[in-house]
Amino acid sequence: MQYKDQDLKDSPTESPSPSVGVAKVWRQIKENLLILSIALGLALLIRAFIAEPRFIPSDSMIPTLQLGDRLVVEKVSYHFHPPQAGDIVVFEPPTQLQIQGYTKDQAFIKRVIGESGQIVSVANGKVYINNQPLKEDYIAESPDYRWGPKQVPENQIFVMGDNRNNSNDSHIWGFLPTDNIIGRALFRFWPFDRIGFVTKD
Repeated sequence: MQYKDQDLKDSPTESPSPSVGVAKVWRQIKENLLILSIALGLALLIRAFIAEPRFIPSDSMIPTLQLGDRLVVEKVSYHFHPPQAGDIVVFEPPTQLQIQGYTKDQAFIKRVIGESGQIVSVANGKVYINNQPLKEDYIAESPDYRWGPKQVPENQIFVMGDNRNNSNDSHIWGFLPTDNIIGRALFRFWPFDRIGFVTKD
């Protein structure tokens, strides 16, 4: 028995064939590629229909949003209700701006001021909606121009930058079709010291 046990210990173990090892590696690669494809597909679906990150390229929304801020823009809510006054929206340039040379992928970001059917005017350093002055604690300074009064057409909105005197907005190029809206600014995720939801006021 002693020699038999020793013989068993010394007998060489059978190694897997090289083809088995290659098949195992290839199976792992295919699984990883499948997982990566699913993750990429989900990311594209989320970006197209639910939310996407955006970068603030100008100072037109100071002091609410600073140059370089990074936001999450959600795309769902406007399927259930129209844009509301105070919302901060990201949108494709309307026809008026595209004629001036802006391309569709040069997204703008502004605050909704006037909704469809409302009468908007700017005078004496204030914005008026239906002849009532807006209380706007969020703007950089009072507007130094006059505009209107004009009624916002159906399926369009009137948008302005919070940096009123340094903003290429509706007081320059007119009303914005709601079909141009990409989504609503929801959450600032950069810089970290100002992380949080983007509120209406």
